[in-house]
Amino acid sequence: MPAHILVAGGGIGGLATALALSRHRHRADVFEQATVFGEIGAGVQLGPNATRRLQQLDLGQGLAAIAARPDALVVHSAESGSELARMPLGDTMQQRYGAPYFCVHRADLHGLLLDAVRARGTGTLVTAARIAQVETSDDLVCMSSNDARAWEGEAIVGADGLWSLVRQQLDTPLAAEPPRVTGHTAWRALIEQPRLPAALRRQQVHVWLGPRLHAVAYPVRGGEWLNVVVIAESSPAGDARDWDQSSSLAALKQAMGRSCAGLQSLLDAMPGWRAWSLGDRAPMTCAADMAHERVALVGDAAHPMVPYLAQGAGMAIEDAVALADALGEGSAPQVPAAFARYAEARWARNAQVQARARRNGEIFHATGAVRLGRDMAMRVLGAKLLDQPWLYGG
Repeated sequence: MPAHILVAGGGIGGLATALALSRHRHRADVFEQATVFGEIGAGVQLGPNATRRLQQLDLGQGLAAIAARPDALVVHSAESGSELARMPLGDTMQQRYGAPYFCVHRADLHGLLLDAVRARGTGTLVTAARIAQVETSDDLVCMSSNDARAWEGEAIVGADGLWSLVRQQLDTPLAAEPPRVTGHTAWRALIEQPRLPAALRRQQVHVWLGPRLHAVAYPVRGGEWLNVVVIAESSPAGDARDWDQSSSLAALKQAMGRSCAGLQSLLDAMPGWRAWSLGDRAPMTCAADMAHERVALVGDAAHPMVPYLAQGAGMAIEDAVALADALGEGSAPQVPAAFARYAEARWARNAQVQARARRNGEIFHATGAVRLGRDMAMRVLGAKLLDQPWLYGG
């Protein structure tokens, strides 16, 4: 008999988990704290490792319809604007890894997953459910909200992000510890490409590396929109979760320092910015960091990472498919063993991505002699240095 699983969190990881579980006939009820299911307006890069899993969920055609398919990744110096390295994407990625490299609007990917979950119709979608407490027993899980509603299931999957409440059910000393505040801030902006001067439009992934900062621009929505992100080692004052344009723009301009004219022109052309303070956790050390008995975690709830490998969404999607595959057609009594298999299969890969993301941040933001060595290596090795076979082929 299929299991009844509660999924805390209705973002990309939670919906991907519900969809993957439903394909094995399990009932997956999804609980979202917001009043509607939705996502913020920002872009996300999906490497072949992620698009391959979405194809496994029969979303390949829908994904291609909403995505941009850049043909190259180009790395520049933020100070001079000169090209440091270039890696082909497009057909090269498809041929090498058997799946495409896509850039999508996060809301479009979320909508694709949400429509697929609704079409399956095997579970309930609950909004305005801010989880206050989770209790587990040998064969049941009970979850209650801050407005005194409660739900029972035979397992729970925490897809509730960086500040996960479900995480506290793990049997590890650090389960209840807060995430690390990195001191890095990400500014994000979106614009319709026809609104930009021709010289500023982009159909490739462009990265600019500068001292203690970097910027990224890439197309989304079939190339019709441009997503721009600046990440700097800078923390504006105020609420660290989200700032609007008025409180963050001055800090962004200060962080950019003496960047090249082309990059400055692109940033000045953006109609508005939103800023987030970045948090993460140390790389996981064992399977117990991902599951315990009838509790499992996916995505940022388990392994929040800095975005310097562009794999936050990718790892959540990988987790979702792996968790459902581990449970297979198993029934409720088999959940603890299945969750243990899932965690054992996933923790080391996620830990490697967490560690590489932190290391990339140090390389991207390098100063002095390290920066000079980085630039020289990129000019000499190019695509060989940028490609990640261990990641994209995994």
